[in-house]
Amino acid sequence: MGSTAVASVSGEPAPTNVTARYGVKAIGHEFQPAVNKTVAVRTSRTNGVVSPKPRVYLVFWGSQWSSDPAGAAPALRNFFKGLFGASDTYGTILTQYCEGVPAGTTDCTGIGTHVAHPSKTPLAGVWFDNAAPAPTHATAAQIAGEAIAASTHFANTTQKRNLDSQYVIASATNTHPDGFPNSGFCAWHDFTRSANGNLAYTNLPYVPDLGTGSCTTITSPTALDGYFSTETHEYAESVTDLWPSRGWLGAHGNEIADECEQLDARLTLTTGTFDVQGLWSNAANHCVTHA
Repeated sequence: MGSTAVASVSGEPAPTNVTARYGVKAIGHEFQPAVNKTVAVRTSRTNGVVSPKPRVYLVFWGSQWSSDPAGAAPALRNFFKGLFGASDTYGTILTQYCEGVPAGTTDCTGIGTHVAHPSKTPLAGVWFDNAAPAPTHATAAQIAGEAIAASTHFANTTQKRNLDSQYVIASATNTHPDGFPNSGFCAWHDFTRSANGNLAYTNLPYVPDLGTGSCTTITSPTALDGYFSTETHEYAESVTDLWPSRGWLGAHGNEIADECEQLDARLTLTTGTFDVQGLWSNAANHCVTHA
């Protein structure tokens, strides 16, 4: 589904006093037929629309990460370490999307600033923020606050440094960020305003707590498949709708992964094999897991 907050208008970000959960990947989702779900850019602005040169900062929040029964932390680092180059046929889907073009554009061929396919790992930093426990039931505001703390930790203290940055706030087992799992989501992403500029971030709960097979439609799932299906959903949407909702959206406000929650596949990188969730491709006019 799209945002669960009050909708923004004219492609402008929602006000800071509205809790927004964009690109929500729901726990349990119905099959969506493969029909035309063309996405269009919502604004002609030249930044905050897409992330042209994606950089990912992983934040393992709280001393509770001393327990990681599914091995989520090392696996998440390995995924982003390998998400580049010839083996990454998933990130190539994103290169068709751009910014700096008229609102309503659906085809960036020959125009705009495109998302680049990384030639090296997009993993720009890892922080185990474990000096104290994270809140067991963190609020949306506290999650945003951790993203702000991370931007300072990584010395990303200007808006320019944060135009290509996204902060993945990964919560530990048996914690409940923003009411997970009773809030009904696997994860969501948003942005927050700060002294360091606007910051894109993801609320990534410990999906393995839901059990094998949750948050993925792949056959014969492993304990971490739902975790990676979820994070790839949020990663791709952060890249193509950096400060929601300026970026690429369908007619009903869905982002490119919201359109394709029925599609999962395995992607083999130099660092391992991972479940990736399908993305809508205007170029293919279909949900795809590679380009």
